[in-house]
Amino acid sequence: MEEALRAAERQLRDAGVPSPRVDAELLAAHLLGVSRGRLRALALTGAAAPEGYGALVDERARRVPLQHLTGRASFRHVELSVGPGVFVPRPETETVAQLVIDRAAGLDAPKIVDLGTGSGAIAAAVADEVPGADVFAVELSDLALAWAGPNLEPFGVHLVQGDLATALPEHDGSFDIVVSNPPYIPADAVPLEPEVAEHDPRMALYGGGADGMDLPRAAARTAARLLRPGGYFVMEHAEVQAPWIAAFLEHTGSWSTVTTHQDLGGRDRATSAVLASQRPATTTEETPR
Repeated sequence: MEEALRAAERQLRDAGVPSPRVDAELLAAHLLGVSRGRLRALALTGAAAPEGYGALVDERARRVPLQHLTGRASFRHVELSVGPGVFVPRPETETVAQLVIDRAAGLDAPKIVDLGTGSGAIAAAVADEVPGADVFAVELSDLALAWAGPNLEPFGVHLVQGDLATALPEHDGSFDIVVSNPPYIPADAVPLEPEVAEHDPRMALYGGGADGMDLPRAAARTAARLLRPGGYFVMEHAEVQAPWIAAFLEHTGSWSTVTTHQDLGGRDRATSAVLASQRPATTTEETPR
C-alpha cells in the first residue's frame, strides 16, 4: 500500500496536481471505503492497494477533479454529492457561508435564500448550522438541480428552479438574508486550473459581459427586491472585483454598511451590505467609474 501511495504521489506531482499526497490517499480511501486515518494505518500494516487504484490515479493525473472521481465534496460540516454538470464547491466559499451563519445567529427563525445554489453547498451548510432557519435555494441549470435536490432534501431546504435575476417574486420584501456565489469570470478569461477550465460547467463560471459582472449585478438587484428593510446581502466574487462591487452597491443608494470580507487566504472574497430602510425614489444602474 505505502509503495503504491508513494508512486501515486509522484505521478500526481509530475502532473501538476496541487496536493498529490492528499489526493493519492483520498483516492485509495475512497476505493476502500475508509477514512484517511484508517488508510494510513492499513498502509503501516502492509495492506495491498485496492483494486482499480492505478486507473483512478491515472484519471486524476489527467486533472479530472478529485470530487468527480469520488463523487463527494466536503463543505463545512456537510458531505455533498457532486459530479459532471455541477460546480464543485471551493473551500473559500465556506467563509461566505460563515458570514450568513453569523448574521443569522441573532435572528429568530430567519428566512434565507441562496441565489444560484449549484450543488446546494451554501444552502445546506446554513440549514445545517442555523436551527429553525427557513432556507430557500434557487438554481437555473437542470444538471445542477439534479445534484442539488438530493443534497438539500435532508435539510428541508426549499429548492426552486429559476433565474437568479427574476427569482421568487412572490417573496419580495420577506427575506432576512440573501446570499449568492454567482458566476463572475469575464468572458475572455480562461481559468488556469484544468479542473476548472475543462470540467466545471461554463454556466457556473462566466458572469456575462466583458467584465463578468452581469450576473453579480443581477444578484444584487434581486437581493434588493427580496430583502426586507434592514436585511443582509452577501456575495462572493473574485479578489480583483471587490472595489468595483463595493462602489456599485454604494452607488445604487439602496445599501448601507457595505463591507469587503477576506477569505482565510487573505483575499478579498466577498462583499456584504444592509438594505436601507428608506429606498431611494430613483436609482441608476450606471457602472461607477
